[in-house]
Amino acid sequence: MCSFLYPGEYLDSTYRIDFDKLYKNGYRGVIFDIDNTLVPHGAPADEQAISLFAHLNELGFSCMLLSNNKEPRVKPFAETVGAQYLYKAGKPKTSGYRRAMQQLGTDTTNTLFVGDQIFTDVMGANLAGIRTILVKPIHPKEEVQIVLKRFLEKPILACYKLHRRFFGTKYESSSK
Repeated sequence: MCSFLYPGEYLDSTYRIDFDKLYKNGYRGVIFDIDNTLVPHGAPADEQAISLFAHLNELGFSCMLLSNNKEPRVKPFAETVGAQYLYKAGKPKTSGYRRAMQQLGTDTTNTLFVGDQIFTDVMGANLAGIRTILVKPIHPKEEVQIVLKRFLEKPILACYKLHRRFFGTKYESSSK
């Protein structure tokens, strides 16, 4: 199938990613989606997100929020967690991912992307050559166009899980 739609890893939550290990393995930049990756859709940064970014900064990561949202949504979130940001990024176009790496001072070998959608987050990051981590959406309430995409994601995730079962086990979920 279309392997550019497969994430490098698929986890239950952003907050279960072992960033300490990733840093030890040479990663220096993390690019995040916001909505349903870090907080429920439209929510402000919460204590969990603030704590995560504080830990990432302590480790030495450079962090970027890459969002298709407008600046009034992205800027306050970025300021609260202390991250750089790019708004109206045009995901899945690769230009936003490349610009993010340029601003972070990283490249495809030491950057990873964390997001909750295949057709924007994973596809764009994969096409840009960045390691991807797909996480389950935090909250089921989403805009109509995203609900439609989720329907289309189901067969891709099923193929991904089957592929991983036979060719490698990077998929980690409590509900395998």
